[in-house]
Amino acid sequence: MKIVFVGPSLPDAATLCGHGIEVRPPAAHGDVLSATRAGAAAIGLIDGNFEHVAPVWHKEILHALETGVAVFGAASMGALRAAECDGFGMVGIGRIYEDYASGRRIDDADVALLHGPAELGYPALSLPMVNVDATLDRLGDLQAIDKAHISSLRAAASALFYKDRTWAAIVERAGLTAFRKDFLQLFHVETANRKREDALALLQALHDFQPQSPAKRAGWTFRATSLWRTAAHQPKTQ
Repeated sequence: MKIVFVGPSLPDAATLCGHGIEVRPPAAHGDVLSATRAGAAAIGLIDGNFEHVAPVWHKEILHALETGVAVFGAASMGALRAAECDGFGMVGIGRIYEDYASGRRIDDADVALLHGPAELGYPALSLPMVNVDATLDRLGDLQAIDKAHISSLRAAASALFYKDRTWAAIVERAGLTAFRKDFLQLFHVETANRKREDALALLQALHDFQPQSPAKRAGWTFRATSLWRTAAHQPKTQ
């Protein structure tokens, strides 16, 4: 069995996965443990909850790896956890993971965005910084916006709280309202969705996965601490 935790990074995941991969909502604390206990051979972590509930615990990922489950991470919470756990055997996928793993990117909030409910298809209500950076890089390569303005837009986007980050808010904070109409048209046409790209790459890796070797890397031992034993035996609350 293969399980993927995904939401706003890839709202159409259920259609793309078909019957080969079970799609579950963004993961919270205890969900990876539950998937492991359910008999998953491979787990894909893309999106995770973090604001109103406890996020996915590193310890449950290590437990999954210890028991031989392959764990992949990309795009959002998955990229963060993969950058933190790749030394133990978790497999990171995509540019966002690579940026965190290399230290080129350090702010966890760069993958965060405000979005609507699952019932509406997780509509994005703000922009994650990773997509802003990818879009501005593209526009720079196309020479559609000069370097000085790109620098101003990037700094403005970074300064905004993730829930408030929209193209209109970025242009206003950068003091470039004189170019508002032209810039917004450009952003509409050229916006890059790096999170979706990486999420699709993870789905492909999960689809191609064949259990041939242990997921765990040598050199470490899982420690069942008292905190782990307490948390692992608590029933998951909804």
